[in-house]
Amino acid sequence: MFSRINCKSMLAAWRQPRAMLWTAASVVALGFLVALEIAARHYGTRGPIDNQVREVVFAPKSGPLLYASMALMMVVLTWRQRIIAISVAVGIDVVFFLVRWAFDAKMMFGNGALWVLLGCAVIAVTRRTGRERALLLKGVGLGLLLVAGRKTGDAWLLITSKTRPTVLDQYVAVADHALGNPSWVVGRMVKATGPIGAHVLDYVYIQLAVAAVIVTVYQLRNVATERRFPSHHLVRTFLTIGLLGPAIYMIFPVVGPIFAYGTGAFGTGGEHLAVANLWPHTPPPIAAPHHMPFDELTPRNCMPSLHTAWATAIFIHSRKGPRILRYAGAFWLIATLGATLGFGYHYGTDIIAGVVFTLTIEAGLRAIERGWDRSGIQLVAYGATVFAALLVSYRYLPLQMAEHPWVFGPLLILAMVSVIYGYVRTAKRWEPVAVKVVAPRQPEPQPELV
Repeated sequence: MFSRINCKSMLAAWRQPRAMLWTAASVVALGFLVALEIAARHYGTRGPIDNQVREVVFAPKSGPLLYASMALMMVVLTWRQRIIAISVAVGIDVVFFLVRWAFDAKMMFGNGALWVLLGCAVIAVTRRTGRERALLLKGVGLGLLLVAGRKTGDAWLLITSKTRPTVLDQYVAVADHALGNPSWVVGRMVKATGPIGAHVLDYVYIQLAVAAVIVTVYQLRNVATERRFPSHHLVRTFLTIGLLGPAIYMIFPVVGPIFAYGTGAFGTGGEHLAVANLWPHTPPPIAAPHHMPFDELTPRNCMPSLHTAWATAIFIHSRKGPRILRYAGAFWLIATLGATLGFGYHYGTDIIAGVVFTLTIEAGLRAIERGWDRSGIQLVAYGATVFAALLVSYRYLPLQMAEHPWVFGPLLILAMVSVIYGYVRTAKRWEPVAVKVVAPRQPEPQPELV
C-alpha cells in the first residue's frame, strides 16, 4: 500500500513540472505570435493570426497543408471517426467550391479540413473529459501547430526582408568556391533535364510538409490504440527548426544565387539588383566580398538552408520505418538537395550548415527526451560549435577559402561528416538494447540406479 502511494506521489511530482513547462511554452508561443502579428501590421501586411483566421472562410493559401494537418489530428481518432471527419471536411469544401464558383472568387480547397480541426477542439472541450479530452486536444494542437508554423514562417520572412537592407551573398558565393560552386553545377544539370526534371524537383520542394506528415503519421500510427503520444517524433524537430532557423536569417542575411547572381524568382529580385547575371552558367569571380543592398521583398532565408534541414529530419525519422518509407525519405532528401541547388535557391555552404543545424537540434531534442547525459551534452555542444565555426568562416575567411579550395573544401566536408558520425554513434548508444530471453536449460536425464 505504501509503495503504491509513493509511486503515485512520485508520478504527480514528475507531471507537475512538465505541466508547468508546457504552460510556459504555450504562453511564450502565444506571445511570439502576437509579436509577429504586431510586426507584420507595422509593415503593412497581415500577420500569422489574421491569415489563419481568414482561412476559416476565405480561400486558403495551401489546401494540401490543411488536409495534412487534419491527417495529423486524426491519429487520435478511431477509424469510424476518421471516416466521419474526412467526409465532413470534403462536404464542407464542396459547398465552398460551389459558392466560389458561383461568385467567380479565388478557388482553393482546405477550409473543410480547418473546420474539422476547430470542430474537434470544440468537441474535446464540451464532450470529452480527463485523458480523452487531453488526447484529442493534443491531436488538434499538433495539426494547428503545423499550420501555425507555416504562417509564422511567412511572417518571419517578411521581417527579414524589411529589417535587413543589406545581404552577405558575396561572402557566401566566394566561400562556395571551396566546394566547386555546386549551385552553378547542379543548376546547369537541372536545366539540361528539361521541364520534366524541373517539375519533379519543384513538386518535391513545395510539398515538403506533406512528406513530413506521411512520416509523422507512421510514427504516430499507434496513438489511437495506445491512447498516448510517443515522447519524440518528427513534428517536434520540424517545428524547432522552423522556430530557430529564422533567427539565424537575421544574423546572417543571404538571399541566394538566383537572386544575387541571376534574374530572381517568385516575382522578387531581378537583374538590376544582382551583382551580375551569372547564374548558372558563369561562376562568380574570386574577389574581396562586400555587403550588398537588396530589395525589401526578397526574404533573407538562405543561411542555413532550412529546406535541407527539414529534408534531413525527414530522412532521419524515416530510418525506423518500413523499406518503402526509408526509400521515400532518402529520395526526398536527394531531390530536395537537387532542388535547392538546381533552382538557385541555395549555395553549397548553406547545405552543409543546414545538415549540421538539423543534427544538433535533433540531438538536443532526443537528449531532452531521455534525460541529459555526458554524450548528449557533448554532441549538442560539438554540433553548435561546428555550426558557429561555419558561419564565422563564411563571414571572415571567404577569400582564403576560395583561394585554397583543396584545403578548405575537404575541411568543410569533414566538419559536416564529423557531426554526422557523432550523431550516428551517439544515437546507437541511446537505442534500447534488446534483452535476449534464454530458456532455462533442462537437466539431462540421469541413468537409473539399479
